[in-house]
Amino acid sequence: MALCPFCRTASGLVKIARIQILLGCFVLCLIIYFLNAYKVSSGVKSVGMERTRMVKDMTVVKAAQPQTPLVTPWGAPLVWGDIHKSSWRRDKLVEKGIHIGLLVLVVGTYAQFVHRFLSSAETYFLPDQMITYYILTDNPRSLDPAIELGLERQIKVIPIAEVPGWDRLYHRRMALVADTIKNTARSEVEYIFCADVDQAFVGPVGEEILGDLVATLHPELFGMPRSSFPYEATEESSAYVEENEGDYYYSSELYGGLVSEVYKLARMCSLLILQDRANKVTPRGLEESYLNRYLIDHRPTRVLSPEYSWWDSTLAGRVPRQRLISIGRQCEAYDIQMKEQHKC
Repeated sequence: MALCPFCRTASGLVKIARIQILLGCFVLCLIIYFLNAYKVSSGVKSVGMERTRMVKDMTVVKAAQPQTPLVTPWGAPLVWGDIHKSSWRRDKLVEKGIHIGLLVLVVGTYAQFVHRFLSSAETYFLPDQMITYYILTDNPRSLDPAIELGLERQIKVIPIAEVPGWDRLYHRRMALVADTIKNTARSEVEYIFCADVDQAFVGPVGEEILGDLVATLHPELFGMPRSSFPYEATEESSAYVEENEGDYYYSSELYGGLVSEVYKLARMCSLLILQDRANKVTPRGLEESYLNRYLIDHRPTRVLSPEYSWWDSTLAGRVPRQRLISIGRQCEAYDIQMKEQHKC
């Protein structure tokens, strides 16, 4: 006799019923498990697909944005006028009352450009600063009629002997710049910039350009491989550049900086020119070859993007904004018909 009535052994029918119930519960658990697993799997797959789509979209956006380098390999700023750093620098320096010189040579047929150059400079070149225009000319009458200047802006005419032809002028230009700084400008201005007169300012050029030694990238060679740079290849020339030298190729259309630094540049380049002239050597890039030689040995502390020296040609890269255009080099890029049309 059993101690507990409920402890009796179940009959056969009861056993079958219990087994069916257990199997039903097990199957139900499996169904619930697989349903949850599918839901989780679908969610993970959906998140993965969404993440992939977002990565693709970001890649497309990033690829669509122009990549403009903001610093040189040696750490100097590479200036694009509308970036935040340039705006911040303008705001920081605009109230300091800096005195700046802008030097141009106006000789021979180049006199036709001087009025346009000065008028455009009055509109766009450091309008909030004190400016002295140093006009080195063999014909002071080329400035007639007089240009109307803004407050704290003046023109100083420095007569020079007539120098016919650009091929002759390049022999003397650096020496003339050095003499002007030594005899006049260094006691009057803090910064000085040298520019070709056959240019026109077409966009704002402000305090973002100020630096100890400032050079401007050549628009047709910016972004090109080093092997394409027209450095001087004649070993006998003082402007000779070896194959392992050079980071950028700079334009002679605009360069400058502190008066003391520009004087060093102009004086050294004039000495190199004299050496080559004595040896009857003429570099392929004339004055620009010596400028690039100097800037390899004395890297600029501030490099201006091609916005600050641009002309329309099939080789010139696009820039966000044009600020200084070379009319002379623009004419060189035209065919005969276009030259006649634009009176080049």
